[in-house]
Amino acid sequence: MNIQTQRFIDRWAGQLLCAAVSGWVRLSQLWKKPSSMPREPRHILVILLSEMGSIVLAGPMFAQLRRQYPTAAIHILQLKKNQEVSRMLRLTDEAYMHSLNDKSGAQLVLDILRVSWRLRRLGLDAVIDCELFSRVSALLSFTTGAPIRSGFTAHTQEGLYRGSFINRSIPYNPYQHISKQFLSLVDALGSGQSMPRNRAAPLRNTPRETELSVPFTANELSAYSNKLVQDHPTVQGRKLVLLYAGGGILPERAWPAEHYAHLARGLCDAGHAVGLIGLRDDAPLAQSLIAQVQSPLCRDLTGYTKSIRELLMLMHAAALLVTNDGGPSHFATLTPIQTMVFFGPETGLLYGPLGDKCRILESGIACSPCLTAYNHRLTFCDGDNQCLQRIPPEPVLADALTFLSTGTMPFVPPRTVLAPHIPIHPAVAAPQA
Repeated sequence: MNIQTQRFIDRWAGQLLCAAVSGWVRLSQLWKKPSSMPREPRHILVILLSEMGSIVLAGPMFAQLRRQYPTAAIHILQLKKNQEVSRMLRLTDEAYMHSLNDKSGAQLVLDILRVSWRLRRLGLDAVIDCELFSRVSALLSFTTGAPIRSGFTAHTQEGLYRGSFINRSIPYNPYQHISKQFLSLVDALGSGQSMPRNRAAPLRNTPRETELSVPFTANELSAYSNKLVQDHPTVQGRKLVLLYAGGGILPERAWPAEHYAHLARGLCDAGHAVGLIGLRDDAPLAQSLIAQVQSPLCRDLTGYTKSIRELLMLMHAAALLVTNDGGPSHFATLTPIQTMVFFGPETGLLYGPLGDKCRILESGIACSPCLTAYNHRLTFCDGDNQCLQRIPPEPVLADALTFLSTGTMPFVPPRTVLAPHIPIHPAVAAPQA
């Protein structure tokens, strides 16, 4: 099912269903005592239907859940296509992973009924809905039967109605990093009422680390490096730079292809190897870039990695990743690789990778960021993403070459302009003042 169809159904059918459920819950609660979180809960569900990168950003939330509720089994409800990451990160036991298949509307409805019935039989104590105003996820938090439902509320924002049955709601804050807001959802579970009326939640800084790891043995990494050299001999003895030029499901997040070609050409001229990564769908873009670069040191690695785990091993074998906003920038935080990531339609202040090995590049144009939960991530630029087009490749190349030669990324104070239209600030994970 394509994303526009999902939005249409979520908007029209979702609003009606949310209104009906809200009315039912309001009536049924007239004769019931308000639910409270058990001291030792047995089952907690996390609904996380977003892109795979969001799973990494939710790492601190899962760690806090385990610390705060050690007796609880943590269940995860995801789209089937995103489960690979959760398995790799060992977020919970296989038996506690639940999935929805969104390839067709009929399949999705059947899966919702199947999963809801299964979860109701478990006797969930609480559910955390990590989605930003998705009505299907809100409805799922109700159909699972959990008496405690934590999730985001739009408060008075018009057009984002999703009912009033989330009984541990917190206001979504577009000025705070999403990992910090995920932690607030955990805090809300034991608050006794929705926030912000309850302001006793802990004071938190933006997490500095994901609290996630993927273990590799030295032999495993060495074997993969040898395979990479056998398949692409030109990378031997050279520092490898990975470039992800694709935009994924949101092409407006992509830095211009001609800028990537300029960057790749400069890296190859300096004697470094360049690997163009992505899915097989990104192969035409990679071939176009190779034709522009015209260097044997620029290799097409789209579709080369067969799993996220292999992608991480490739990152272990590389020195630098330059990427658009998306999953690769977040997966990179699970490896030692240095990352440079472009933001424009969205902002690194809200969605930037965690950790201290990430340089975030933003232009600071007045209309950026334009994709938010409040407009259902629909941009008004019609593909003319000036916020990224105005970041020229020369300073990006200069910083990349400096890092590759010295091992240190040039320091840039927050909001310092390195070149016209290019305010660049370090990783967003630093504690906020």
